[in-house]
Amino acid sequence: MDNLAKQLRTDAERIECTVSEELDERIRASLHGITPEQAAAAGTRSKSFSFWFMSSLTGVAAAAAIIAIVNLQSPEPVPGPVDTAPVAFNLPKVQWKAETAVLTSPLEQEIENLQSDLKKAEEAVKQDIDRLF
Repeated sequence: MDNLAKQLRTDAERIECTVSEELDERIRASLHGITPEQAAAAGTRSKSFSFWFMSSLTGVAAAAAIIAIVNLQSPEPVPGPVDTAPVAFNLPKVQWKAETAVLTSPLEQEIENLQSDLKKAEEAVKQDIDRLF
């Protein structure tokens, strides 16, 4: 990743871009126009007990109505004889042709870079653990 970071920095340095005054003003206006959200107004009125009680009764009544409707439905049909004979499946035969992936040189280099970064991170973590204990 060190090489990647260096490459990104060099590529960024090569970018030449000019920002128009209009775009610069729009960016500044959007950055300064952002304000934090106002906290919820303190002292909001809490729900009264009667509202809570009525909503609870409504829920209980709805649940009772659903249970009654489900129980009043026609009884479940009696299942008939079930055929327990085994069923034969004709699955097609698949001929697998496994091949080893061949990486191109940039990918191989990237893998090596990632592996070196992982080793560095592992060593740093081990050092941190040793310092703590």
